[in-house]
Amino acid sequence: MSKAPIQLAPSPLPCTRRAALLGAGACFLTAHSALAQPIPNLDVPYVPTPQQVVDRMLEIAKVSGKDFVMDLGCGDGRMLVTAATKFGARGFGVDLNPVRIREATENAARANVADKVKFEVKNLFDTQIKDADVLTMYLLPSVNMQLRPRILSEMKPGSRIVSHAFNMEDWDPDQRENVDGREVFFWIVPTKLEGKWTIVDGGSKIALDLKQTFQRLEGGAESGAAKGKAQGRIAGQEVRLSVALNGETKIYAGRVSGDKLVPIAGDGAAGWSGNRG
Repeated sequence: MSKAPIQLAPSPLPCTRRAALLGAGACFLTAHSALAQPIPNLDVPYVPTPQQVVDRMLEIAKVSGKDFVMDLGCGDGRMLVTAATKFGARGFGVDLNPVRIREATENAARANVADKVKFEVKNLFDTQIKDADVLTMYLLPSVNMQLRPRILSEMKPGSRIVSHAFNMEDWDPDQRENVDGREVFFWIVPTKLEGKWTIVDGGSKIALDLKQTFQRLEGGAESGAAKGKAQGRIAGQEVRLSVALNGETKIYAGRVSGDKLVPIAGDGAAGWSGNRG
C-alpha cells in the first residue's frame, strides 16, 4: 500500500546550495537573527537533501526494520523520518543547530515515529557511531575524510555508509549512482583480512599473503613449489578471492568467521576451507 508523502515543517529562511557554499556565514546570520537564536559554530552549512535523493539513499543502503540508522548532520530529520516511516527502521540524528533539532523532533512527532527516532544537539565528531547499521551523511569532503578512520575502525564489518554528493577520496565506493543530477556514494565497511591465510583445497594447501586496501585484496599465493598471485574483494564479512597457480585460476567465495574462512554454500563450497595463519 502506498504511503502518503512525508510532511515536513518548512525550514525558516532556507539557504540555496550556492548561497550555503559561497556565503554560509551571511545566510546563517540572517536565519538566526530572525529566530533570535545564538549562532552555533557549524562544521557544515545546512542544505536540505531533496526527498527523492533521501528515498534512493535509503534504498541503496537496503534499510529495513532491523536496522539502526544514524544521520550525522541530520538537519530537519527527513532522512530518519523517512527511514522510520517507509522502512520501519530506528534512528538517531545529531546536529549542532538547535533550530534544526527542534524541526526534526517536530517532524518525527508529526509522522508518528517519535518512538523510533531521536535527535540531539551534538557535534558529530563526539557522536559514537559503532552501533549504527547504516550511517547517512551529507557533509563536506574534509569532514568525510576526518570521519573515515573512525568508520573503518569503529563500525562493525558489514555496516553500510551512504553519502550524498561527496566521496571519501581513495576509498572507492561499492556503488555510485546519479539521482536526479546528484551523486550518491555507497560503501560497505570491510572486515580486516590482511595477513597470512591457508586454504586447504582437497589434497592441496595454498599459502596466501594478502595485502588489504579498504575492500580490495592482493598478494602472493604458494602451493608446494608453485608460486602465483591472489586478488579479491571484500563486501562486509564476505570475500571473493581469485587465486592463480600453475596456469589455472580458481575462485574461492567465503565468509570470515573469526580466524576461519567458511565457504559460501552454493558457490563452489565443497572441498575447501580457509584459516588465518
